[in-house]
Amino acid sequence: MSAALGALNPNPTDSCPLYLNHATVAALPSRVSRHNSPSSAHFLSRLVRSCLPGGNNRCIVMVCERSDVFASSCAIARAFPIFTRRSTASRRAEKKHVTLEFVIVGQETEVFSSVQCLSNAADGVRLAARIVDTPCNEMNTDHFLDEIKSVGTELGITPVIIRGEELKQRGFGGIYGVGKAAEHLPALAVLSHTPDGATQTIAWVGKGIVYDTGGLSIKGKTTMPGMKRDCGGAAAILGAFSATIKQGFKDNLHAVFCLAENAVGPTATRPDDIHTLYSGKTVEINNTDAEGRLVLADGVVYASKDLSADIILDMATLTGAQGISTGKYHAAVMTNSEEWEVACVRAGRSSGDLAHPLVYCPELHFSEFTSAMADMKNSVADRENAQSSCAGLFIGSHLGFDWPGVWVHVDIASPVHAGERATGFGVALLMALFGQASEDSMLNKVSPLGAATNMSGDHMERDCKRRRLV
Repeated sequence: MSAALGALNPNPTDSCPLYLNHATVAALPSRVSRHNSPSSAHFLSRLVRSCLPGGNNRCIVMVCERSDVFASSCAIARAFPIFTRRSTASRRAEKKHVTLEFVIVGQETEVFSSVQCLSNAADGVRLAARIVDTPCNEMNTDHFLDEIKSVGTELGITPVIIRGEELKQRGFGGIYGVGKAAEHLPALAVLSHTPDGATQTIAWVGKGIVYDTGGLSIKGKTTMPGMKRDCGGAAAILGAFSATIKQGFKDNLHAVFCLAENAVGPTATRPDDIHTLYSGKTVEINNTDAEGRLVLADGVVYASKDLSADIILDMATLTGAQGISTGKYHAAVMTNSEEWEVACVRAGRSSGDLAHPLVYCPELHFSEFTSAMADMKNSVADRENAQSSCAGLFIGSHLGFDWPGVWVHVDIASPVHAGERATGFGVALLMALFGQASEDSMLNKVSPLGAATNMSGDHMERDCKRRRLV
């Protein structure tokens, strides 16, 4: 063991097998930059996937600082995806078991009173990843609603569901217009947690496009594969809601799911069509492949108008341009609140689900949606002008840029997957960001808005750490 430890030279990671490959000792980067997580969560997931020995019973011993336990646990969970349709998997009789142990080092070595949060968070991450990995022939809007109902049953919550023609009758022109051509009806579904003594109302709104052909503005043969992942925002919110409520949550929390399949058919929305959204504003469609913002616009207005939310966060695989703006590993965040912008970045670092701000400047950018026929178009005139920011602004415009509450938009188009596998990205971010309202002490600790964290500077500011071993 001592020789193996001495041989490790992480650049950025390194590993050394022990005794006939029955065990492996591995190291994470000894330093991280200020826009990375001190937990090195991305490297940790990759390292675990590459180093695990065979067999049905595996043990991982994670040596880290107390502040990295939550992020490390979620990162390790990503290394164990659930969905598979390989024929050999169905013949495997025995389930595989993974035991994760933490050895806490550093200045804070106090043991957590409970680690149930880690188990629930891992389940939430893997649930989100399973939904995103599942193809549309097994995860259409009907199936997604079944997933929502299943979580609701587990939590003792009956979902509110608005579907098909009822969406049209009630004015949800965005969701209905996107999904009306599909075999399986579009839907708005809501799970609500309303405890006694709540002091504020929070709504998470998820884009749940179970498949995105692009509609009549159809995608090509190289860009359409993988569009089963366009429900990543809704999947993350479902996983996060399940884990968050299990840990106890003090405020009102609503999970709003905007579900549709952007299909091609005789009744599909056409470019030049004009739809009236739930906000009452009219939208001229100039690109049917810019559909996510249409369903989310209905969702956030429902959260404001019907749920009286004080804080609205929408999460979506919204734009391919997100990867250009903030890369493959950082979600793009835009908000009308500077405090929440800072909080999102810090929550990303404490959770391992990294986030970075987009420019928020509606007075400069919203003119991209100018229409001579309607209140706005649904796609920008100039795709080289802050495209990801503009997509978010479209959603925010239906709330109104003078809306007095907090609105946060999170685009997770790139980090929702790594290669051909979903990551469950967004679950850990949401749990950490809203951890100040949790009844769980670990989530209180990782929350950037919690009393335990100094927003002006804390342990998350360190740019380097001692070497850690996995």
